Amino acid sequence: MHGFANPARFLRLARPATPWVLGLGLLIAGAALGWGLWFAPADSLQGDTVRIVYLHVPTAWLGMMGWGAIATASFAEIVWRHPLATIAARAVAVPGAVFTAVCLATGSLWGRPAWGAWWVWDGRLTSMLVLLFLYFGYMALAAASEEQGQGQGRVAAIFGLVGAVNIPVIHYSVIWWNSLHQPPSITMGSSAMAAEFLVPLLASTLGFTLIFAGVVLMRMRTILASAQAEARLRRKAEGAA
Repeated sequence: MHGFANPARFLRLARPATPWVLGLGLLIAGAALGWGLWFAPADSLQGDTVRIVYLHVPTAWLGMMGWGAIATASFAEIVWRHPLATIAARAVAVPGAVFTAVCLATGSLWGRPAWGAWWVWDGRLTSMLVLLFLYFGYMALAAASEEQGQGQGRVAAIFGLVGAVNIPVIHYSVIWWNSLHQPPSITMGSSAMAAEFLVPLLASTLGFTLIFAGVVLMRMRTILASAQAEARLRRKAEGAA
């Protein structure tokens, strides 16, 4: 893993991989959503409203996975000082926040016909909202670190690790507290969903995961290019002086 922390080696791999990962993700996600929205059967209880699951569940998964990636990169930044750890964490923050916001929006659209309310303050919804605020807080700290130096960057990394405490809270909230939100339908090695719902859901999750990965790769390359351009300008300014 330390070998991939070299920016030049990372860029040699990321440049050709980015369009393939992003393109494949768009293709799979588009096909899965199309199948789920127009061809998959309606639910016997929720009717066509259940079709929101093909967008809601992948975005919920990626919102949580995104913070898991931030926590992992933050750990690497603090312990091993990986050159790309800081860049990776910052690249994940924006798409992670976007997917979390989409999860909350689609959950609200699903909750209105299912529960009779756009929002309820139960454990799952509240902890997901906290996750969105954590993303905002991390992005603010990361922006401050670029202006104030490495010391502030360690504060962002510590925040990324501490915020990971919310991930198991989100996952187990429907078990720990009384909730209108349904328990997990998919667990390790088993599923309570019928195959006609499960297959397009898994395909949609795979597609959106690839899209997430492609966006993160693009953002990492952009951040690296910006840092390299800034370093060249600094060298020219020092040479002119």
